[in-house]
Amino acid sequence: MGCGTGSGGGCDTCEVSEKRGSPSSSVFNWLANIDEPQNNLYSKLVEVQFKRNRKDYFENKEDLNIVEGDFVAVETKSGHDIGKITLIGEIVHYQLKRKKIDTEKNPLKKLYRVANDRDISKFKSSIDLEDPTFKKAKRIIKDHKLNMKLIDVEFQSDGSKAVFYYTAERRVDFRELIREYSKTFKVKIEMKQIGVRQESARVGGIGSCGRELCCSTWMTKFPTVSTSSVRYQQLSINPQKISGQCGKLKCCLNFELESYLDCLKDFPNQKTILKTKEGELKQIKIDVFKKRIWYINKSTYNETFEISINQANRIIKKNESGDKNISLDKYLYTNTEKRVTNDLTEDNINRFDQKKKRK
Repeated sequence: MGCGTGSGGGCDTCEVSEKRGSPSSSVFNWLANIDEPQNNLYSKLVEVQFKRNRKDYFENKEDLNIVEGDFVAVETKSGHDIGKITLIGEIVHYQLKRKKIDTEKNPLKKLYRVANDRDISKFKSSIDLEDPTFKKAKRIIKDHKLNMKLIDVEFQSDGSKAVFYYTAERRVDFRELIREYSKTFKVKIEMKQIGVRQESARVGGIGSCGRELCCSTWMTKFPTVSTSSVRYQQLSINPQKISGQCGKLKCCLNFELESYLDCLKDFPNQKTILKTKEGELKQIKIDVFKKRIWYINKSTYNETFEISINQANRIIKKNESGDKNISLDKYLYTNTEKRVTNDLTEDNINRFDQKKKRK
């Protein structure tokens, strides 16, 4: 595994970390230290990573002598492109299977050759074109007064095609815009509309947790997140706290949802009323991992009771059997842990200022 000295658990100089997955490669090869079988049916499968972490899969039909990390020229729909080999062999087969890519209906395109100096120079010059093209393209949109937002521009490595990524709330008629772009930049133009989550993934940023956005670092899919995920985790529905940079619900609300759902199986229904001597008790709050429930008296609404989940279930069983005259004294939650009161454990901010007296 990686040495763990760099950010994200990898390093730029460690060969093992580069193979297994580091921030520079954005790939994790979990079969890196496992020898492939001699009769490997998938030895010609190759995963190639292009600019902006865009990936595609190819077949080494010419039996080129390639290794992970090589830059290669590959076949695309509109010419050829330059990318870096990230995975080779059986692991690529599992990637195709995970992404449900049918190679029989859509055969994989082939690798042309290992990239030469001319290919690399074209690759670098296409990257240098993107920033000035992006600025000029935004000015053209402003001149045409179109209700759209340009997010990014990506040139194909041979410089023959440019993809313009944009967001728009409504349908945009950009036929005149494409003509203007073709005339100005003299390349084949492709307009690609993306959503607000894809926008955040391409732009990047820092989340409220203090780390880089998950969508711009390791996430490959954007699952749907609903407000039920917020309710199950007993979070307040505050848009400022539960919304991400894209304005949608945070993807991380789904990360711990299964743990909460497992714990909530033991909790009684929120609508279940406890019938006791003190009156009917209504559930108002729960603590999922401490397994406690807070109830309030329905008749007075001025007295709350803290009950553990086991005790609450016992009261419910007694109610179901017909016993509705239950005293809450022996069912209330009590904390039996004794608090140690001395200068080391008390939250006294001045305790560090007191110097110890020498004997």
